[in-house]
Order: sequence, then C-alpha cells, then structure tokens
Amino acid sequence: MNTAVIFAGGIGRRMNSRALPKQFLKLYGKEIIIYTLEQFENHEQIDRIVVACVEDWIPFLKDLVEKYRLAKVAAIVPGGETGQDSICAGLKAARELAPEQEQIVLIHDGVRPLIDEKTITDCIRSVKEHGSAITVAPAIETIIRVDDDRQVKDVIPRADCLMARAPQCFYLSDILEAHDRAIREEKHDFIDSATLMKYYGHNLSVVDGPVENIKITTPMDFYTFRALFEARESSQLFGV
Repeated sequence: MNTAVIFAGGIGRRMNSRALPKQFLKLYGKEIIIYTLEQFENHEQIDRIVVACVEDWIPFLKDLVEKYRLAKVAAIVPGGETGQDSICAGLKAARELAPEQEQIVLIHDGVRPLIDEKTITDCIRSVKEHGSAITVAPAIETIIRVDDDRQVKDVIPRADCLMARAPQCFYLSDILEAHDRAIREEKHDFIDSATLMKYYGHNLSVVDGPVENIKITTPMDFYTFRALFEARESSQLFGV
C-alpha cells in the first residue's frame, strides 16, 4: 500500500498572507494545496492520502476535499508544534488506518504543487529497491560554508551538491521507528525526514525530480509558481 502524507501545517509568516495560511492561497480560483493533493489523487499507485493540517483550518480543508471530490483523502489530522511533530501525526494516522499492512509513505509539502506523476512513480520504485527515496534537484549556484565569524570556510564544488526536496519516501515502519526514537530522546527540531533518517543511521537514495518542484514559501515563490503553472499548461517549455 502506498500512502501520501501531506504536511500542511504552515501559517505563512514569510508569505505575508495575514488571514490565510499559505497552503490556502488561490491561483485561478483553486487553493495551492488542492493542486498538490490532486497530483496524488490522480496517481494510480497512490492508495490514499493523509493530511496533517493547521488545526483551526481542518473544517475548511474538509470542505475543500468534498468540493473537489478528493476520494483518496482518508484522514485529516491536527499538526503539531513543529514540522517534525506534524509529519509524525500524519504517519501515525496512516498506521491507524491500516495497522496490519506494509506501507510505503510519501511525505510531501502541501505547498509543493508542481510535483509530477513520473517523480511519484520513481519514488515508489526507489523505496521498493533501496528502502528510501529523497527527491532532489541539482544545485545551480555556488554553495559555501562559513565559520562562526561569517568568514568563508569552504567553497563546496557544485557538482557534489544536490538540493533536497519532496516527496521524501520510506517504509512506514522505518520512518515511524525513527520518529519514536526522536520523541524518546526529546529531539523535535529535525528540519526534514531525510535529516531525521540519516541521523538514526539509515541509508538514503536519491531520485531526480523536476527543477520546478519548488516550495511556495514567499511571495516570489508564488509568482514563480504562477509562471511555471502557466508554462506547463501552455506546453511551451515542458514538451507535454
């Protein structure tokens, strides 16, 4: 069984959206998170979807799920204090829905709506072959490491670097075990699932994803999403 666990816990401080969490901002009358959810809803290998959402906005999201007839959304659960806690809540909900079944989970940001069918397929295949799948994109600028005085310590060759994105995918039993260890050790500040899994000794395999699979965090990201969406729809850049 393949379950998408969508993290929609952000409240949009960097987006300056004030009233709306960023995942509920609209492009052409449709909320960003709906664009994201539809990618998983329409993928034939995804069996169901679990969403971890800002608690006060759960009724609103439930109405959207009904409006857009997203039949694979099986649970919407409250997020936690941190992104790590919210993802853990979504993973536990996935286990409760099918406690006896082996599951592959695809952990994805609700504000990454430009994920595509091929990447989802490649991620599922990678978990089956290697036990994990971390979606990546090439680093396109020089990356440097600085010391405590903000002086350049290292210039890292760009060819050795990749940008971690989403989905980040694992067997549910493996990622939940790592979360349980983090809870026991009172560690709640892992930046993403890849960092958590690497910390607890898991090998991670990478899957090349689309460069346009950006996370919409700032107003500039939103304008970039709009331009990429329009380009994809008009088939001028992506050849589809």
